[in-house]
Amino acid sequence: MFDTTLAGKRFKELREQSGLTQAQIAEYLDIDQSYISKFEKNERQFGTDTLQKAADLFGCSLDCFVDEKFEHESPAIALRANSVAAKDLETIARINKLAANLRYMERLLGGANR
Repeated sequence: MFDTTLAGKRFKELREQSGLTQAQIAEYLDIDQSYISKFEKNERQFGTDTLQKAADLFGCSLDCFVDEKFEHESPAIALRANSVAAKDLETIARINKLAANLRYMERLLGGANR
């Protein structure tokens, strides 16, 4: 069983590191902003699909939310816009998912060469 407190804590850390607001993430996840707030406070939980969509945006795996020992290096997001729409976050999520998959493959290949 995983620690639900850790999931909310990590989500908040990743959201803040990315410079995104609860409202922006809520629009991207297609949920109410108050749900984000409650999740971060461990008052509500996300379904696996929602958590996976957030993981894609943050460029990490689901392990980041459930494994205390998991170390995640957030990809840098540099935006040159005054506002970020959900469609923009969908594009960022796709790019971050590709980057996360690449890091995973590099770790696998690095482990095979030892």
